Amino acid sequence: MKIILDYILSAIYYLYFGLMLLIFHVAQVIAFNVFGKRAQLITSHYLNAALLYGMWVLGIFPRFISKATIPTNRPVIFVANHQSMFDILGLTWFFHKNTPIFISKIELAKGYPSISYNLQKSGAALIDRKDGKQAVTEIARLAKHIETTKYSAVIFPEGTRSKTGQLKDFAIGGVATLLKRSPSALVVPVAIQGNSDINGKPFPLRTFKALSWTSLEPIEPKGKTAEEVVALARTAIASEMGQA
Repeated sequence: MKIILDYILSAIYYLYFGLMLLIFHVAQVIAFNVFGKRAQLITSHYLNAALLYGMWVLGIFPRFISKATIPTNRPVIFVANHQSMFDILGLTWFFHKNTPIFISKIELAKGYPSISYNLQKSGAALIDRKDGKQAVTEIARLAKHIETTKYSAVIFPEGTRSKTGQLKDFAIGGVATLLKRSPSALVVPVAIQGNSDINGKPFPLRTFKALSWTSLEPIEPKGKTAEEVVALARTAIASEMGQA
């Protein structure tokens, strides 16, 4: 009986998901061309809120838990574990006051309503995983951008999604580049829990699951190496997830 419910509710949610992408694609184009880049970014925040809270139809009620105050007067580097595409919804909406900008694979920059447009216009670092030099250049550009604007960057140091929810090793390179080019940035670890339980293959989604994003105590990078910062972030996330 549960699997039948999963199919029905997943179909409804995916129809809603697609409709929101189409509606907000038009809204973002209008916002950008009429009111400018900031308006487009705000519109994309509300897109993610709509997709996030649309999960109520799945019997999933996303939660945000804040364990520290995050400043908005300096750039922030959000370091998060990665479980599914839904990670981005909460990271975008719950931290929208910090204007999060993502590091994304370049393939997503074309062909996806709303998503591709936002990646193109938001200043996201679009990296080619087969070209290390290009990836470093893009991440460095994003770091300079947040240093100037006091926006934030989001990075998943695991690189790929953990389908089981078990933390993988954290790579250092991307965080090191961000810290080098944005020396005033504060690092905030974020523990994401439950997304690995929701993913189907990708259909149907698994309904009535717990889902949360938890912002942890910020890490001041000054006086620390990139290796130390990444290790502290991973340890904090692992502890929050009960994987210490």
